[in-house]
Amino acid sequence: MFVRGVACGATALLAMAVWRSTIGLHARVSTLLFGASIVAWLITESSALWGALGRAYPIVLAAYPVGGFFWLFVLAVFADKPITWRNLSPAALLLVSGMLMAVAPARWFDWVWTVRNLFAALLTLHAGVMVARGWRDDMVESRRRARGVVLGAAVMFGLLELVIALQNRVHPVGSWMLLTVGEIWGAAVLAAWSLTTGMLFLRASPSLFGPTRRAEEVGHDPRGETADRVELQRLETTVAGGAWRREGLTIGGLAQEVGVPEHRLRRLINSRLGYRNFADFLNARRIEAAKQRLGDPRDARTTVASIAFDLGYGSLGPFNRAFRAATGVTPTEWRRRALGEALPNLEEAV
Repeated sequence: MFVRGVACGATALLAMAVWRSTIGLHARVSTLLFGASIVAWLITESSALWGALGRAYPIVLAAYPVGGFFWLFVLAVFADKPITWRNLSPAALLLVSGMLMAVAPARWFDWVWTVRNLFAALLTLHAGVMVARGWRDDMVESRRRARGVVLGAAVMFGLLELVIALQNRVHPVGSWMLLTVGEIWGAAVLAAWSLTTGMLFLRASPSLFGPTRRAEEVGHDPRGETADRVELQRLETTVAGGAWRREGLTIGGLAQEVGVPEHRLRRLINSRLGYRNFADFLNARRIEAAKQRLGDPRDARTTVASIAFDLGYGSLGPFNRAFRAATGVTPTEWRRRALGEALPNLEEAV
């Protein structure tokens, strides 16, 4: 009971960190949903604690989608993605399957339980992949530090969930599986993770949860240090020379060209220019150039793919996704609107 109380308190600490920050709506909602689901999960995994609360069914309903809400939390906080119906669907699937499991005949219960846990394990591991994949390009230093804790938890719990689900098909989980959340050591690990994450987020700067700011909205700080202004000028000169067009350009490679340490370039791009990840920094220039070329009649016969490759994209898919995210329409639709009906039979490679 004490260990579970610590875990619940640590989750409350995480919620405090969220409310303390200058927070975007999507990060706020996803974090609170995840926190509430963890608390419910901790309660229902303890027969004594859940029994003391009258085995209230709404609590177990809140616990069912915990894996989906963790995935949503990572998506909103570490990948800067909005909450959409599509992104809510994994949590909804876990909720519905949990309700079906509760009323399923005994001969089907184990199968439904196994499938649910396998799905939750894969979601958790995929969340870990998202955390790791964005590590290199993350410009928010406090968020980069938090990635290690979240990644470790995602891998550990994802693999553990996977092992338990598969092993239970061979032999029911016994007392040897001490790291399950229903056991004291499993609850202790979760409590330690929740406490560490909550403290990291509480100490983090408000920008950890803050919405992405566009570069033109932030501009240069006239009161900035002289060194910062000099390094920003070097960055502008390098970027103006077309470095952003180079396919496969990394933050480390750009730092070498600019002649500044990589960690300083990260801080400059985030705190001075307002970008939360390196891809957004590059896309701001690439998409603006793409809009100009797609609206230029002289480029009317140039395929969308050729324009994408000229601007540094390795394939058409990432370009289309970045363009749609920035403008709300596909490159083809943008071209049609820009050029009107004068060239109705443009050949596009979409």
